[in-house]
Amino acid sequence: MAIEIERKFLVVGDDWRAAAHAVIPMAQGYINDMGALDRGEQKASVRVRIEGDTAALNLKSRTLGRSRQEFDYPVPMEDARALLALCVGGIIDKRRHLVQHEGLLWEIDEFLGENAGLLVAEVELEHPDQAVALPPWAGHEVTEHARYYNVALASHPYSRWTTSEKGDGGD
Repeated sequence: MAIEIERKFLVVGDDWRAAAHAVIPMAQGYINDMGALDRGEQKASVRVRIEGDTAALNLKSRTLGRSRQEFDYPVPMEDARALLALCVGGIIDKRRHLVQHEGLLWEIDEFLGENAGLLVAEVELEHPDQAVALPPWAGHEVTEHARYYNVALASHPYSRWTTSEKGDGGD
């Protein structure tokens, strides 16, 4: 069984941009929505993602926090485009910037479209209690806050958040 272990942080400032060694355009959507997950009707999100010139179908357990089950399956690009048209909520458009810091690869998602203005950094870990040297641009940790998960952003984009939601960094 595949387990994803990651932490999420809001991004502060632009100092990370100079350290980015790659930028990957992404478009992704969800076959199911956050409401079905919240109500317990479904136990996993089902995502289709186009990442540069590849595409994948992804299933991720609805567990909130650092560790979740995750399964990725490559799909043909034509199928991915057709699946995106079937998605509920909005399509997540973003640029993923890759940044090395203290031996770890950080992924900084710069959201576009209805989520423009939101910057979230993620770092994948080998185990949940792994020590992480935080870079200076890593702000408030939002790992435990559902609204920063992409499946939630598809249903309730950042542009529709209240001032309070945008300002408190958590739920």
